[in-house]
Amino acid sequence: MDHAGIATQIYLVYARCTHYTPTEHNQIWVITVVVEKKIMRERKLTRHDIGREKFVSEVWDWKIKYGGTILQQLCRLGASLDWSCECFTMDEKRSRAVTEAFVRLYKEKLVHSYLFLKVEHIEIKERTLLNVPVYEKPVEFGVLTSFAYPLEGELGEIVVATTRVDTMLGDTAIAIHPDDPRYNHLHGKFAIHPFNGRKLPIVCDATLVDLKFGTGAVKITPAHDLNDFEFKERHNWMPRFKAREAVIESLQKKGLYRGAKGNEMCLGICSKTNDVVEPLSKPQWYVKCNSMARQALDAVEDKKIEIIPKQWLENIRDWCVSRQLWWGHCVPAWYVTLEDDELKELGAYNDRDHWVVARNEDEAQEEASRKYNGKKFLLNQDPDVLDTWFSSGLFPLTVLGWPDDTEDLKAFFPISVLETGHDILFFWVALMVMLGMKLGGESGDEPFRKVYLHPMIRDAHGRKMSKSLRNVIDPLEVINGISLEGLHKRLEEGNLDPKELTVAKEGQMKDFPNGIPECGTDALRFALISYTAQSDKINLDIQRVVGYCQWCNKLWNAVRFAISKFGNDYVPPANKNYGSQTVIESIMMCKYPSIVEGCRNKRVEYDMDLVDSAVKSLRSLANERCERRAAFVLCRDSEFAEIIKSHELEIITLANLSSLRVISENDVTTAGCANLKSKAT
Repeated sequence: MDHAGIATQIYLVYARCTHYTPTEHNQIWVITVVVEKKIMRERKLTRHDIGREKFVSEVWDWKIKYGGTILQQLCRLGASLDWSCECFTMDEKRSRAVTEAFVRLYKEKLVHSYLFLKVEHIEIKERTLLNVPVYEKPVEFGVLTSFAYPLEGELGEIVVATTRVDTMLGDTAIAIHPDDPRYNHLHGKFAIHPFNGRKLPIVCDATLVDLKFGTGAVKITPAHDLNDFEFKERHNWMPRFKAREAVIESLQKKGLYRGAKGNEMCLGICSKTNDVVEPLSKPQWYVKCNSMARQALDAVEDKKIEIIPKQWLENIRDWCVSRQLWWGHCVPAWYVTLEDDELKELGAYNDRDHWVVARNEDEAQEEASRKYNGKKFLLNQDPDVLDTWFSSGLFPLTVLGWPDDTEDLKAFFPISVLETGHDILFFWVALMVMLGMKLGGESGDEPFRKVYLHPMIRDAHGRKMSKSLRNVIDPLEVINGISLEGLHKRLEEGNLDPKELTVAKEGQMKDFPNGIPECGTDALRFALISYTAQSDKINLDIQRVVGYCQWCNKLWNAVRFAISKFGNDYVPPANKNYGSQTVIESIMMCKYPSIVEGCRNKRVEYDMDLVDSAVKSLRSLANERCERRAAFVLCRDSEFAEIIKSHELEIITLANLSSLRVISENDVTTAGCANLKSKAT
């Protein structure tokens, strides 16, 4: 979990909002991966070894054991929430709501099943060596390899050409063009697979085969099955490109190799890992987003929803909501196989109408009976689960009891403010707006009035916090402090392999050679809030938190000193007109603004961001003599100059200055002064 991000979210909520429903974008697949690694580490078993039912049970056990960790962290961070309203996106009520939402969208023809392949491709013009993950040596692509299949009945051989000779082990047929005179005598004949003796029919196909390409004969490998891949993983079979070399070597030994030549081709590459993609055709479920996205965009353009900072998404495409995982909300769709049909495997039909979507199996039986009146059929529920963002996108509704017409839903929907990270603007925010407006009632209300996007939390080096890098920061380790040995122990209790563990420990030794000192809750809160005035990324430096810890100690001591001067009988006045008070009196005695005032006074927030930035910059200037120094601020914008002037006394006090002068570019600087250029420059 993004602990630092959640901490930032909670603090911003307190600073800025009045009507807030706490939410957390739960990544179901992350938990699945964690449990898979745990089972492999402890028992040397895969999820396939123990089976789906047992695996799902173990995931639930893990969730029950560790699910309360973040709640404990939030308590320590000072979150004042109604803990009795805690819920989970996969509890019984939320699961029922997810099913209801899917069914309603399907009935409105906004959900469809579609076989869709989308892979990024690169053009290969000639023989090219590419670095592929896992392989020590570069792999050559752009090669057209020719080899011979012996024909049945001593008819000779047929030569095929392919860029993927390694897949010949899965060949099921050979295609030729019906008008190719070279192969007229082979219509309806068979070739023999040289490695397993399987008969391969020679099929005429004018659409697939190009007479001018290669040998005019095409090997047919319909698909590489996912189960075959997992079998290979369990039994440590050779990697695919090693298999390619082995196949060529075996063909040469059998005298069937007919050479290779350069070939221009298009190669699918994974955008994240740079691995070569092997597409697996599989139907997926999609939510049509065009109409819902337009409605959401209109709400933003009409200022019914305010996004801070201002940004949004356009050109939203259909959203694939099915995932090939075991733990999650099961897709409420059943595949209908007609009993008197020869095609009896799941997904055998091309007809998309063989799916029925229902709230439960009984309802699916009724729907299928109406659809195929008088016919016998079998039902198989789709083994896939729904994307975690589907249930998360419904959360503003489901947390208040939807689809039931609850009192909470009437009273609190739509909510006032959503606060989250800008990196999930589409994955969560856009989906909540679309689903909320579509399913939230006849009025089509927006699920929230304002969206505040906090920056992306990164480590001190600017790297995204991730479990693979093991640079995720637990807020409790900052609040309580932790030794380097303690940090190492936490790594050892994780799921890293030995090599990753070594790298992670080296990173901790570099970043925290003396561990993390105890900083306390207030310092962490102060640091995270101050970072939000930065850009769209927060490079969280623990030393900065330590600096705020020292600042908080100074503030605490200053307050204690001031209170001691009031005497033991001093009681702060409940009501007083502070309009005529001096700045010092107002700072010391005025009533703290309410949350509502703080949220609505955007000007004050804007000014304070600038003042905070100026104070931090001035305090960072070198001062070898440890004395108060005069300083000037160069402002190239009159608005910024006025803000600095209006808060001159606060800046002098907090930055430990003797004086502060605001100047423009035409003014002469004063010798011996510390200087600061405002961010308006």
